Amino acid sequence: MIPDEPVPGVQGDIYLPKAEADRAMHGDRVAVRIKRTERDGRAEGQIAEVTQRAHASVVGEFRVRRRGDYVVPHDDRIRQWIEIPEGMALPKQSVSVHRVGVTTVEVKSAADLDGMIVNAEILDFGEQGDRPVGRVTEILGYPDDFGVDVEIMIRAHHIPHEFPDAVLEQARAIPGDIPESEIARRRDFRSLEIVTIDGETARDFDDAVWVERLPNRHWALHVHIADVSHYVRPGSPIDREARLRGTSVYFPDRAVPMLPLELSTHQCSLRPNEDRLVMSALLELDSTGEVVAQQFMRGVIRSVERMTYTAVHGVLEGDAALRERYARLAGRFEDMRELAMILNRKRAKRGSIDFDLPEPLLEFDEFGEMTGVTRAPRNIAHRIIEEFMLAANEAVASHVENLGQPFIYRIHERPDPKRVLEFEEIAAQFGYSLAPGAAPVKRFRSEVVALDNPNLTSRNYQKLVAKIEGKPEERILSYLMLRSLKQARYSDRNVGHFALASPSYTHFTSPIRRYPDLIVHRVLGAHLDAGRYEDDLHAIGTESSETERRAAEAERELVAWKKVKFMIDKVGEEFSALIISTARFGFFVELTDLFVEGLVPIDTLPGDEFYYHENIRKIIGKRHRRQFSIGDRVVVRLDRVDGVEKKLQFGFVTLRKP
Repeated sequence: MIPDEPVPGVQGDIYLPKAEADRAMHGDRVAVRIKRTERDGRAEGQIAEVTQRAHASVVGEFRVRRRGDYVVPHDDRIRQWIEIPEGMALPKQSVSVHRVGVTTVEVKSAADLDGMIVNAEILDFGEQGDRPVGRVTEILGYPDDFGVDVEIMIRAHHIPHEFPDAVLEQARAIPGDIPESEIARRRDFRSLEIVTIDGETARDFDDAVWVERLPNRHWALHVHIADVSHYVRPGSPIDREARLRGTSVYFPDRAVPMLPLELSTHQCSLRPNEDRLVMSALLELDSTGEVVAQQFMRGVIRSVERMTYTAVHGVLEGDAALRERYARLAGRFEDMRELAMILNRKRAKRGSIDFDLPEPLLEFDEFGEMTGVTRAPRNIAHRIIEEFMLAANEAVASHVENLGQPFIYRIHERPDPKRVLEFEEIAAQFGYSLAPGAAPVKRFRSEVVALDNPNLTSRNYQKLVAKIEGKPEERILSYLMLRSLKQARYSDRNVGHFALASPSYTHFTSPIRRYPDLIVHRVLGAHLDAGRYEDDLHAIGTESSETERRAAEAERELVAWKKVKFMIDKVGEEFSALIISTARFGFFVELTDLFVEGLVPIDTLPGDEFYYHENIRKIIGKRHRRQFSIGDRVVVRLDRVDGVEKKLQFGFVTLRKP
């Protein structure tokens, strides 16, 4: 059990014996009584009370056994099987389950459910150590049916995915045409060559941009963001549901939107050649990227093109066909590139960190079957939009902060010194350090802890990122540096953004898919109306941070699961890999080409008996002193795929030369 706050005399987590742990589920909040504490600070506890249940329902596999029927949770951290009493197995007397792409299976009894994935509502948690009791509320299909993995993730992470009738009714009632009276009270930008730039598969377009070089050699940057606040009013059914969801969730082959499709892909989406309402940030920047003037207002635009990152990149790279097709916009894209690079240099100068870690892109065929994992493309067009959105977010944050209005900031706190210590100990093995002027040698822990002082800034990270660029160790050290940082979150108290080296930052640019952005629009809109927006911004910030983490965990877990399923028919094949972490039980590798991770168990390493040297985080052979270290490049063989625990086991083949 992880305490919320440090417990006097206790070091680290509190151990709960199995009988105690079975009284609660993973994620539950509990009050614990300390039974005893060892001299080294380790403590054993006893659950006094379960104060908050994390799971009102559990998704898992239905199993028919002699002693009864059970649901085995999909999440292996939930160790309790859910007992399903007689008569509680079917949501209805007779249920048909449609298996996409196969057949329709008729389920008439509990026996027909054996091996299927179901969602079960928990009726009794069995707090005295008894088995929890529940009833089946949904039948999702067989584990390997198309799309069932996504459905499992949605329910395992308790992501709201069905809009209530009141929300759908309200969304359908929103008129499609914009009244002339509304247009008349806004700034009209429809004569400008404004464009959206997004990925090929994007369906909702939050932001549109326009750039022009001014006569005084300054730059005019317009960032127009969908005015969701015009359509989603505080306290309305859509607003309550959006706050509950907090964010859209993006899986590889589908999305769970925060807003109904009538808004997210139609009325609010900045589709080309259609009038759309926006909240606009108009910035004037000098030749160094400094903002010398800014305005914020409600506007109306008509995007002239729905551009993709690939198309803009092609235009800027001189693709003849694309330059001919977008001839009227080519010069403006060139201006966008120049301004984006100016803004990037400005951020770099102040110490903003740019981690260029490769992102995996899952590929699917026309039947939805995964066919591969590649590196997600990233080009100058991505940089253009990224820099423009960062500039708009900072401008809005500093503007509202100067007004003294209550606000929601996007904050990123200083790194935890323990995480910095862990990174420094590994970086030292490669001859690097975050410490200013530190020699690349092994250091005592007390010396590294001294890094937790004002002299350690984002610039230390930035300089190390530059040092390792292009080096063999770049991938692993960048990954470990990122892990040493805290997670960014939403807060009504501004403490700045460490990674961006920004004193004031917010999220303004994606109100279609992020609830905090909608709140930022409301605060800004209230100011434009000479008013003041009142709401519990502290609670909204906390809730939004939690829903963001929930979405990220679900997205990450599904991607990992799909990778494991993709590898099932590759047992016996060999792959180039990078050792990304070591432990007493073996080392973890990431496959170079597939971005897939797995374990090489220490007891399978050939030719010697190996042990883990914790101080230097190396696995070393007792007789021949062969070593395996973080950052080593190896060739491994896929030995085993565990589809239940969603894990891959590899065997070591040989070291790979750099």
